[in-house]
Amino acid sequence: MNKQQFWQLIEAAREQVPDPEDGEAVADRASELLAARPVEEIVAAQQTLWDVLADSYTNPLWAAAYLINGGCSDDGFDYFRGWLLSQGEEVYARVVAAPDTLAELPVVRAASTNGLEFECESVLSISWNAHLKVTGEELPADSFTIRHEELDPAWNFDFDDRAEMRHRLPGLSALYLD
Repeated sequence: MNKQQFWQLIEAAREQVPDPEDGEAVADRASELLAARPVEEIVAAQQTLWDVLADSYTNPLWAAAYLINGGCSDDGFDYFRGWLLSQGEEVYARVVAAPDTLAELPVVRAASTNGLEFECESVLSISWNAHLKVTGEELPADSFTIRHEELDPAWNFDFDDRAEMRHRLPGLSALYLD
C-alpha cells in the first residue's frame, strides 16, 4: 500500500462515518475497510501509516499540539498526529506545512472555548486491528519501522514561553493564550 492508497482509505472512511471530524470513528471505519483487503496490503499499510506520520514529526507542529492540548508528551504528540491524520490528506498536508493554520479549523476554534483535546491513539492501530480481525494474529513485529527526523533546533525552546509562542504561532496563541 502506497501513500496515495493509504490516503484514499482514510478519505473513504471519512465519507462513511456520521462525523468525519471524529477521529475514533474514522480510525474504526478505516480498519474495517482495510480488513477487506489482502493480508499483504494490511501489513504494508502499517509501514505507510508510520511513513505518513514521520512527515509530521516537527517541532512547530509539536508546539501547536502543546498549545491546543495544554501540554503534549511524546505519546501525546503521536496521538495528536493520529487525530490530525484522521482529518484527511488536505488538512494534514496544510497543517504539517504551516501548523498555525490549525487556528482556521472550526473544530480547533471551538475547542479553544470548550477545552476539547485532540488525540486519536486508535489511528495508530488501524492496520493492527485489521490484521488481528483477518488473521487472528498480531502484526509481525518486523513488518514496520518507526522513524523520526531530527527536530529543528530553531524550535528548541520552552513551549510554556508565552511570548515566544505568540511570536511563532500567532493564530493559535490568539485562541489559546489570550
